[in-house]
Amino acid sequence: MMQIAGFQETSLLDYPDHISAIVWTQGCPFRCPYCYNKDIVLETRALIPAEDILSFLQRRCGRLEAVVVSGGEPLMQDGLGGFLRAVKALGFLVKVDTNGMFPERLEALLDEDVVDYVAMDVKAPREKYGVAAGVQVPIERIERSVRLIRERAPAYEFRTTVVPGVLSKEDVVAIGRWLQGSACFYLQQFKPMSSLMDASFGQVTPYTKELLLEMVAAVRPFFVKCGLRGV
Repeated sequence: MMQIAGFQETSLLDYPDHISAIVWTQGCPFRCPYCYNKDIVLETRALIPAEDILSFLQRRCGRLEAVVVSGGEPLMQDGLGGFLRAVKALGFLVKVDTNGMFPERLEALLDEDVVDYVAMDVKAPREKYGVAAGVQVPIERIERSVRLIRERAPAYEFRTTVVPGVLSKEDVVAIGRWLQGSACFYLQQFKPMSSLMDASFGQVTPYTKELLLEMVAAVRPFFVKCGLRGV
């Protein structure tokens, strides 16, 4: 059963070059201290029936082009495959955002050909992953997801939110070396809010745009496409 905690009818940003709707699923195995979807991660939001969303999408055929499934962590959902099959049957492109903890489930979706675009959040260099994720992380699962996405996803991107005190420029370069040769990599600006998983991160001053651009320049040679978002 799909546990859907949020829905946005229209986005011009979340699926590159396409008008999309966004579905947020409930729950996540990570506890990233800078996460801004605390209520979704802790499963305190009221749920939205999947049937209501599919009904809306049916009415928007020909106007919307894609559906983005984000979270939380969508691959936790036992009903994700069935939901994506229904979305694809309506003629939409599908993008899935993931933290990489469930490579077996991702592989099954790729085998079914129900995912057109995968975006994976790479939290930190291997040796700092648990610090960024807020829990102990079996890094081999993350590495397997990275390989799977690079080899099997029809289109994909990796992305990293750059949080002062969690990641330095040197850490970003280490991530770049790890993912070297990938198609797309984006750095994302951290945005302090009062409602973050760890409230103390609401007082953290983000890196300047100039420093973030220096980081992008440092890792750009590793990728086909590399950029900065959120500034």
